[in-house]
Amino acid sequence: MIRLENIGKQNGKQIVFIEASATIQRGEKVGLVGPNGAGKTTLFRMITGEELPDEGQVSTDRGVRIGYFSQDVGDMSGRSAVAEVMDGVGPVSTLAAEMAELEAAMGDPDRADDMDDIIARYGEVQHKFDELDGYALDGRAREVLDGLGFSQEMMNGDVGKLSGGWKMRVALAKILLMRPDVMLLDEPSNHLDLESLIWLENFLKGFDGAILMTSHDREFMNRIVGKIVEIDGGALTSYSGDYEFYRQQRAIAEVQQQAQFERQQAMLAKEIAFIERFKARASHAAQVQSRVKKLEKIDKVEPPKRQQTVRFEFQPAPRSGEDVATLKNVSKSYGSRTIYDGLDFQVRRRERWCVMGVNGAGKSTLLKLVAGASEPDDGSVSRGPSVKMGYFAQHAMELLDGERTVLETLEDSFPQAGQAPLRALAGCFGFTGDEVEKKCRVLSGGEKARLVMAKMLFDPPNFLVLDEPTNHLDIATKQMLIEALSRYEGAMLFVSHDRHFLAALSNRVLELTTDGMHAYGGGYTEYVERTGQEAPGLRG
Repeated sequence: MIRLENIGKQNGKQIVFIEASATIQRGEKVGLVGPNGAGKTTLFRMITGEELPDEGQVSTDRGVRIGYFSQDVGDMSGRSAVAEVMDGVGPVSTLAAEMAELEAAMGDPDRADDMDDIIARYGEVQHKFDELDGYALDGRAREVLDGLGFSQEMMNGDVGKLSGGWKMRVALAKILLMRPDVMLLDEPSNHLDLESLIWLENFLKGFDGAILMTSHDREFMNRIVGKIVEIDGGALTSYSGDYEFYRQQRAIAEVQQQAQFERQQAMLAKEIAFIERFKARASHAAQVQSRVKKLEKIDKVEPPKRQQTVRFEFQPAPRSGEDVATLKNVSKSYGSRTIYDGLDFQVRRRERWCVMGVNGAGKSTLLKLVAGASEPDDGSVSRGPSVKMGYFAQHAMELLDGERTVLETLEDSFPQAGQAPLRALAGCFGFTGDEVEKKCRVLSGGEKARLVMAKMLFDPPNFLVLDEPTNHLDIATKQMLIEALSRYEGAMLFVSHDRHFLAALSNRVLELTTDGMHAYGGGYTEYVERTGQEAPGLRG
């Protein structure tokens, strides 16, 4: 269906692909993985024809329709979200626009002489529109938008007034409604809450076309794909199976390659030692020459390419008292909308609460109240006297000064620390060597998130309040954060839409619903088992 044959590609000085090959068959669901900057977006753009390979060829079977969702959604304004989504379908939306023009022409007295032609054309267009099931399109568009979390008001409102994250959802809905033969999805799980993520997962599982997708959500990828294509060092390698199978196979292949490399290195060392020892002796000249020729012909085994990973190291946090945070009879409203009315809630030492609830249930509001970033209208919020808090807010990355470097940002926060400890801190969070001189304005979302975490954890808190801390982190960095937080001994209160993160770190669940607050002992995995749902309002 889609074939990449011996492709080569260079962007400036960076070699992206070298004689790389892969295929996507009809109906296959494929996960595309590789470190940041490996060339995943370049590969998508070559498949769509937006970029051409320098060598080799990318071919697509005749008549195959491709839908491409990228993180660059472009301008949207001047029409409703529903109309914007329907516009992506192609022929149906074009026919709908022509029908509207013809209907206007039928009511125009100045066009009375052309009425027979107008009516005839209207009949043709209406027939094609009906054949393409155009009358059901509006309903299908609303169904997709509803699945992605839109209210009817948002569907009918001007798309230009939506935030960047909601515009991303509109762009994604366009591709889903289009139902092409192949969907290319570049991080479709970004900007989605857990309910929308699960809806999208089920939609894609039921889609009968082919999918090539990237995602930083390993659980999401595991449930959809049956094949992995890895980009690493300019090569494309295919693995049959989901993301977990790929990780296992890659680890096995690394061990085998390392063993092969070491065996060959030992053999080479022996051969070179023999040559060095006897090269001056005429009696051994033939043997020496024979071994030199043998070494020239040998295929060298390369050591395995080890993907660079961030290694988080948290200093031990000082012990807090038993009572970490207490909310008593708390009320909070925004305008006429009541979020909380008489809320009682307590976090105790070593408890790790994940907060769950549909959009607007008050998850971020609760974290703001606990962190002191927002005041209750009534009631009290208190933290224990020995509690030292670290708060990761959704907007924290926007507060970084774009003109300051990574190192200067850390120096601003810790002026007494000295450069050596701060460079070591930056290194723990993936900023090695000259990367500490990068200005904040050029950092990726993931790099900004790591920098904010570095600031938060340098002077270790014993209570972490985290609002979507993994939103911009890739799978490998997310895993390192999970491993570090699993060793953390303080209390935690957090919101996340990443089910792997929720399952790995929570030991309590606070569910916010329209009929009140429900607390569950045990973590997210136990919550799913007890309720039969992966998120409030959804049945498993």
